[in-house]
Amino acid sequence: MDAEAARERLRRWRLVLGGDPADGTGHVLCGRDAAMDGALTALYGRGGAPRAGRDRAAGLGASAPAVARWLGDIRTYFPSPVVQVMQRDAIDRLGLATLLLEPEMLQAVEADVHLVGTLLSLNEAMPDTTRETARAVVRKVVEDLEKRLVTRTRATLSGALDRSARTARPRPHDIDWNRTIGANLKHYLPEYRTVVPERLVGYGRASRSVRKDIVLCVDQSGSMAASLVYASVFGAVLASMRSIDTRLVVFDTAVADLTDQLDDPVDVLFGTRLGGGTDINRALAYCQSRITRPADTVVVLISDLYEGGIREEMLKRVAAMRVAGVRFVTLLALSDEGTPAYDREHAAALAALGAPAFACTPDLFPEVMAAAIEGRPLPIPDAG
Repeated sequence: MDAEAARERLRRWRLVLGGDPADGTGHVLCGRDAAMDGALTALYGRGGAPRAGRDRAAGLGASAPAVARWLGDIRTYFPSPVVQVMQRDAIDRLGLATLLLEPEMLQAVEADVHLVGTLLSLNEAMPDTTRETARAVVRKVVEDLEKRLVTRTRATLSGALDRSARTARPRPHDIDWNRTIGANLKHYLPEYRTVVPERLVGYGRASRSVRKDIVLCVDQSGSMAASLVYASVFGAVLASMRSIDTRLVVFDTAVADLTDQLDDPVDVLFGTRLGGGTDINRALAYCQSRITRPADTVVVLISDLYEGGIREEMLKRVAAMRVAGVRFVTLLALSDEGTPAYDREHAAALAALGAPAFACTPDLFPEVMAAAIEGRPLPIPDAG
């Protein structure tokens, strides 16, 4: 058993170190292990990262058929999360982004949020022959995200809306009998086997109409690609709820209102333009101009806060919205990767205005929105 364990350790170290004569293992790979090693060598090579455009590691090069075969290999030998990491590394290290413009490549890749971001950045250069395949890839990712996020988001926000609209003087048709009975159990009369409802719980007539306005203001600079994908999915979920009036605004140095496309997140994503500069002040000016019910409005700014516009004006707008009664939420990212690089000075200035900036995972987003709707403290994750 000790000898077998030693061989397994050598095997693993050999796969990690890549077979350079100096690796010291002396272990020879064969069969499946050799194929795995070949797939790793094609991407990571030996002796450091290859330079984009030349000295590429054996096996990939700027050839779509070769890359397609390699993609098939890594999906055979590695689990899906590892495949996605290797795909991202291949795009970054080997300059293979342009090969994603070929349909056979897109059909071979393991689709994830980061791949969608890459495709969106290539949108304007994408040939017509590839566009439908790219949309199919993006739609698959979006549908997977919806399956993961929709049910919990609707349930969480519906509960928050109900609680925020609760009244102690409901009209007869608006009484919530389950909560009313629960609130009056101490008034149970055993001789009559009934509860005397001294306190009614229910909802006003506003419960049948829009109760909250939510504005998602999303930075579409290249570093925010994953956040943009998640924001489009959440925007579509929010727009599907009758009690919420949702607006989606994306911006770089220009501002685009994509609210009329919220019924299809894929249309939203292909309506964006990743890259370019950032003018948060201009975007907030547009959002501010569309607010008609400040006390019932939540504005969610999703940005790394690297402002290319007028900083003082941006902060004045946030302060004005806060004074008017708007609940302002600043998310440095809406993704699974944690806190990105961001402008700490701007984040501190927003926090001083009562709009703390923090990174948010997609799983936490419903709780953040529920707290904002109810006026509770935001569930800000620990900085660590």
